[in-house]
Formats: sequence, C-alpha cells, structure tokens
Amino acid sequence: MRANKEISGHLSAVITILIWGTTFISTKILLVSFTPIEILFYRFGIGLIALAVAFPHRLKGIGIKQEMMFAGAGLCGVTLYFLLENIALTYTLASNVGVIISIAPFFTALFSHWFLDNEKLRANFFIGFVIAMMGIVLISFNGSKVLKLNPAGDLLAVLAAILWAVYSILTKKISGFGYNTIQTTRKTFFYGILFMIPALFVFPFEWGFERFTQPANVFNILFLGLGASALCFVTWNTAVKLLGAVKTSIYIYMVPAITVITSILVLNETITWVAACGTVLTLAGLFISERKTKIIKNQEQ
Repeated sequence: MRANKEISGHLSAVITILIWGTTFISTKILLVSFTPIEILFYRFGIGLIALAVAFPHRLKGIGIKQEMMFAGAGLCGVTLYFLLENIALTYTLASNVGVIISIAPFFTALFSHWFLDNEKLRANFFIGFVIAMMGIVLISFNGSKVLKLNPAGDLLAVLAAILWAVYSILTKKISGFGYNTIQTTRKTFFYGILFMIPALFVFPFEWGFERFTQPANVFNILFLGLGASALCFVTWNTAVKLLGAVKTSIYIYMVPAITVITSILVLNETITWVAACGTVLTLAGLFISERKTKIIKNQEQ
C-alpha cells in the first residue's frame, strides 16, 4: 500500500515537471501579445474555472487557521512567486534566474526540518543538491556565458525560490486537513487571483480579447491554464501529500534538463557537450538525493 502511494507520488511529480519544463515555449510565444501579468491572470483564471468544473463541491467547515493557510499558499505559490520571477527576468539574465530558482529544494529542506516533524534532513540530500546545481549551472550558462550578477534581479529570484519553499510547506500542512486535492488547489488559486488583483493596477494590463482570435494565443494560454496550472498544481500537491515536501521539491532539478530536451525537439536547437554533461549531472543529483533516502529508510525499518 505504501509502495503504491510512493509510486503514485513520483508519477505525479514527473508529470508535473515534464509539463512545467515545457511552459517556457508557450510563455515566450504569448509574450509577443501579452504582458507577464496578463499571462499570469488569464492562466490562473482559466485554471480556477477548470478546477471548479472538474470538482464543483465547496469546502465546508474550514476554520480561520485553515483559511489563513490557504490564503498564504495562494499568496506565496501563485501571486508573489510568479510576479517576482517575472520581474527578476527584467533585471537580470534568464540564466541567472534559472539557476537561482533551482535552489528552492534547499530552502524547502530547511523549512521542512524546522516546521514539519516528519521531514528529516539527510546528508544525501545535500550531496545530490550540490551535484544537481553543478549540472544546472552548466545547462543554464552552457559554457558560453559569463555569470553577471545583478543584485536587484538576483535577489528577487532568491526571494521567489524562498516563497516556493514556503508554498511547499503550506501545501504539506494543507494536505493533512483531509480535503480533496482539487478542492484545496482551487481554494489556493482563488486566493492567488484575489491577491493578484492589486497588481493589475500597477503593471500594464488590458483585457484585449481580440488577441484570442489568434489560434496560437488560444492554444498556449489554454496549455498554461489547463495543463501547467489546473492539472500540474493538482499533481504537484498530490505528490507533496504522498511523498513529502522535500522529496517532491527535488524534482525541480529536472526542469532545466527538460527545457534543454524540449528546445531540441520543438525549437530545433542543438545540444552542446556542456549542456549534455549538465543534464547528466542534474539527473544524477536527483537520483542520489532520492535513492539513498530509500536505502536509509529501509535500514531504519
């Protein structure tokens, strides 16, 4: 029974990362016609509607403490994370943001150790983290770029990584409430959009529905809304519920590798030996972080 739950958890995490690793293509296409905040609002708006249709039952009997956790998850994992990531991209290199965001599992491990009793820090996690980060750096800079630090943009990326870690911890706590995962994700989306509304008046935003007459825009916004948001947040939250915040967060290491592979298949880009080595290191780091944890647990049992 426990093995089946772990398999389901890992499968959910893999599905999530496979889709999230390809979203940059849709976002890149949409940025021609939409601003970042417009993409964000439409994406999660569509996601919220999809989840409401998929599971229209309301959550009942929620206390103030639980309501605050849902609000915190929506604020951190939807509104602030994506806003800070997008703003960071306007100040610093995309490669910098890619590397910095990938340290989210490190913060998740620390927060889990401090706030979740059942999440233990293991030496193998840090070994895998270092190896994966080496791979991610190789993938992101590809041996041809020099690291250029930009305090404002890089700090925003660090804050985004921290916020995703907070979201992961809140999601783990929310999973203990015993509610349906679609319901909890829908509740989180609701608060994410609610907190997003003030940003609509600060950043450039227009309804501009005529842009949806273009098939490419419709397809990509639906992919982000239905796939990357509605489906993936449910599968990610399911993985956190079944595996824990730390083990699930490790899969974030795969995003740069998936991005490289997708670029080859979709954009016909060529892979360099540096990126290939980085991909291997990234996957090795994930394997080490995951594999040794299982061995240790088996020995303890």
